[in-house]
Amino acid sequence: MENLERLDQLDQLARLNQMVRVLGAPPQLALGIEESLHDEHTARRDAREDVGHAPAVEIVEEEQHVELAELGPRRLEIDLPKLSVEPPYRRDVPRHGQLLRIPVHPEHGRPQCRGGQTVPALAASEIEHPATRADEMSLPVKPGTRARDAGDGAQGQAGHSLRRPALDALGARPVDVLVIGGGITGAGVARDAAMRGLRTVLVEQGDLGSGTSSRSSRLIHGGLRYLEQGHLRLVWEANRERRVLLSIAPHLVRPLPFVFPLHRGDRIPLWRLAAGMWAYDLLALFRNVAPHRMLGKRALLEREPMVRERGLLGGARYFDAQCDDARLVLATARSAAQHDAAILSYTAVEAFEWAAERVIGVRVADRLTGSRGTIRASAVVNATGPWVDRLRSLEEPGCRPLVRTTKGVHVIVPRDRLGHHEAIAFLSPIDGRVMFALPWGELSYVGTTDTDAPEPPEAAKASADDVVYLLRSVNARFPNARLGLDDIRGTWAGLRPLLAPEHDGRPSSRSREHAIVTGAGGVITVAGGKLTTYRVMAAQTVDRVLAELSKRGISVRSGEARTDEEPLPGGETAALEPFRERALEIGLAAETADHLVRHYGTDSAGIVNFAAIHRGYQRRLHPDHPAIEAEVLHMVRRELACRVDDALVRRIHLYFETRDHGAAAAPRAAELMAQELEWGADRTTAELEAYRRLSGLTDTSYASAQATWGSASSSAGTRLNQSGEIG
Repeated sequence: MENLERLDQLDQLARLNQMVRVLGAPPQLALGIEESLHDEHTARRDAREDVGHAPAVEIVEEEQHVELAELGPRRLEIDLPKLSVEPPYRRDVPRHGQLLRIPVHPEHGRPQCRGGQTVPALAASEIEHPATRADEMSLPVKPGTRARDAGDGAQGQAGHSLRRPALDALGARPVDVLVIGGGITGAGVARDAAMRGLRTVLVEQGDLGSGTSSRSSRLIHGGLRYLEQGHLRLVWEANRERRVLLSIAPHLVRPLPFVFPLHRGDRIPLWRLAAGMWAYDLLALFRNVAPHRMLGKRALLEREPMVRERGLLGGARYFDAQCDDARLVLATARSAAQHDAAILSYTAVEAFEWAAERVIGVRVADRLTGSRGTIRASAVVNATGPWVDRLRSLEEPGCRPLVRTTKGVHVIVPRDRLGHHEAIAFLSPIDGRVMFALPWGELSYVGTTDTDAPEPPEAAKASADDVVYLLRSVNARFPNARLGLDDIRGTWAGLRPLLAPEHDGRPSSRSREHAIVTGAGGVITVAGGKLTTYRVMAAQTVDRVLAELSKRGISVRSGEARTDEEPLPGGETAALEPFRERALEIGLAAETADHLVRHYGTDSAGIVNFAAIHRGYQRRLHPDHPAIEAEVLHMVRRELACRVDDALVRRIHLYFETRDHGAAAAPRAAELMAQELEWGADRTTAELEAYRRLSGLTDTSYASAQATWGSASSSAGTRLNQSGEIG
């Protein structure tokens, strides 16, 4: 019987060699078939001794070919419909743990639900044995091969290329839903609609998340201060959404402990803080990461010894969550694309298309190529955040403003200057506003302001008064920090699209609720809300879309969108230690391994695949940052990075996390992106010049801030003493 099996395998090998001769000289087979056949008897004996040492198996959907090693600039692929692979317990054990690729039907890989975790049906999963761990990754394509021509070895849902579709292709046929705006709300609407089976297109005038959604406090939280305003439903909803996001995006949304100190003279007494903490836990249904704890003065100083001791009464310790806001937008948009939504960044809306007094589409311009086109849709959604009223005026000139924007500013400082171990929530001694000092690796960011913003959203920036206010407030609670303007590593400012109040009041007292309205031309606008509750806003917006279509007699097939169960790309599991270990195995530094799993989650496997084969791409992009060159290719192929600042500002945050704002990394990043996106020399030079101007914005001398800082110490009312405290 054994001889018959051997003859059968030799016959298959003969047919394979005959086909290879037609194509030219054969490279070494990627599956290791030749090696296993020539060493057949040894391999079979080893297999009988330990049948558990099966090779790693990658499940590939609808694939009926054997992939060969690289030959010249591209891979050879030989179709062998009749060539089958025996089960692992009968197959020869490949040496060095080669990866076997087995064709299966998609039905064999349906999600397996376990609690809140789901394995997506489209994931190319791996089944492994510990003996095959050394070489378990599949081979990426050669650097420079465009993602539309071949994959790059990424695993899981991220194994699908994400590229901007051509405008002419989208104009050929009307879609069900057109979403305008690529921030967190627009991305959420596109994901919800696509998961329901609606034909969906999203257009964004810049990069995904380049507006307010990447300039937040990076918190997924219930909002303690909303309790003061009596917004109990909002707090309950936000607490529930925090649990969902911790489940579907564990690599991007992580629990964060807070310490909230109170000092003599603060507007909130200790008993009121305690009552608020109990209410916070209650509205979270006591399902937060951990219950709160009230702390006396000594206990609080043991946890955070750098907090101002003079006048300290005590405080509380509680949990919320911190997120990478820009990457959360990106992951949400990628999830929409995996459900067949078309995502077009750098595509600006120029005008609406009308028919019978209804908006039936938009005329758009590609800001990268200059091309123009028309996209028609049964329903159009305006999810443009602080730009909603500008777009509404195209539909209904003279309409009453729906939002009033307020500006939130943050400053970035070295964490060791503050010396805090956990996040700190505190009351500003200047105006009593709730503020935060939040850890971000070796940095901390302090925020935020909440002032009316008359400027347009694209012009939002930190003013001298904003910077001085933040420094004075944090120095008052961390007197040994003595932070000055020279300590600032960077700033960011974003405009909150809050619902316009009927009566004027303090900006910080305005509601964070959202509203969904239908305009005169039928455009559905969603406005207000907050980052934490974006998924709820999206679901309600799509519900409104379906209701409006039903009123007009338009029937569309739609199903259920389980946006609370299906993980976002990279969030298929919270157990990321194996991914980190794999990065260490190929020689990456521990700092880089940590960076990869924190930014990409399970998607880090694809980057490690690439770096394992093309070891030159393990080089760091910047000497003071753990990011590596292989990430740039991943960002272009999988994450819609179209410009240098897309990569360095929003995807890996080099702009904020290095002293030169990523300037040292820009030339190499531009070179790699030029290879992938086929830029010419002029385009590459223009990209570098644009990034140079961008990185120079924060290299100013803060002359106006210096003047404000100097006058603050002698002004009437609030004064600064030598330690930076407010007296």
